[in-house]
Amino acid sequence: MNTARQPDPSATPAPAHASAPAPRGAAFLLAQIGAHAAGRFGERVATLGLTPADVGLLRMVAGQPGRSQRALAEDLGVVPSRVVALIDVLEEKRLVERRRSAEDRRNYELHLTPEGRQSLGAVSRAAAAHEDDLLAALDPDGRAQLLELLERVAAQQELTPGVHPGYRTLAKPAAKRKG
Repeated sequence: MNTARQPDPSATPAPAHASAPAPRGAAFLLAQIGAHAAGRFGERVATLGLTPADVGLLRMVAGQPGRSQRALAEDLGVVPSRVVALIDVLEEKRLVERRRSAEDRRNYELHLTPEGRQSLGAVSRAAAAHEDDLLAALDPDGRAQLLELLERVAAQQELTPGVHPGYRTLAKPAAKRKG
């Protein structure tokens, strides 16, 4: 007599590659939409010869012309040498200029160049189109409500208004090769 157990034919076997339940919740959706939005924005500004980091810096310099590199570093939450490298890139693109401070000759003040102001205008138009595309599913009231809710969450999380936390993790610009 064979005593080996036979499989129960009425039992449904689990698939070999059973899928996990799909992620749910507001935190996941914020991350998903944020990553999507960031990628799409990066594509848009790349057509202008800029990176999202360039755009953020241009906006910060435009918002407070004459601020020092050190003050910008404090606002971004990065070491001053990191800001020097980021501003070097914008200076090479002729979008930002450094001027010696009249009050403290050891400091440089940051200003947009005319080309920088033009680029920022193009960025503003691209950003408006980006937001319209991203929020096309919402009417104006829905957009205003979403903005208010997101601002409340950002404030509660003590995020610095207008400063993307990604500056702390940006890779250093590639060093230029000579010769």
